[in-house]
Amino acid sequence: MTQKVLLICGAGASSGFMAAAARKAAKKEKADLEFKAKSESEVSEHLNAIDLLLVAPHLKYMIEDLKDDCEKLGVKYGVIPQKVYGVLDGKGLVKVAEEHLQGGEE
Repeated sequence: MTQKVLLICGAGASSGFMAAAARKAAKKEKADLEFKAKSESEVSEHLNAIDLLLVAPHLKYMIEDLKDDCEKLGVKYGVIPQKVYGVLDGKGLVKVAEEHLQGGEE
């Protein structure tokens, strides 16, 4: 079953590039992950349809606000590491997503 990952950033532009890089890497690695990107204002509309929420490093303060909603819906969440986000490392993001989905880090 494909697991759905939502990336969020301020306006959705940089996370859009990040999601595109991750989709490419997931396909190459045959990872069963689907990456989408939205702006921070759209998060609540999409929470009930995802397995993992990853927030851009500059928005990590939002995790506190989103944590309760995520936990109620059984959605895992985390912050994209700056070293992955800064260079749009799709392969790195696939690894981060897999770690979170397997119950690794918060």
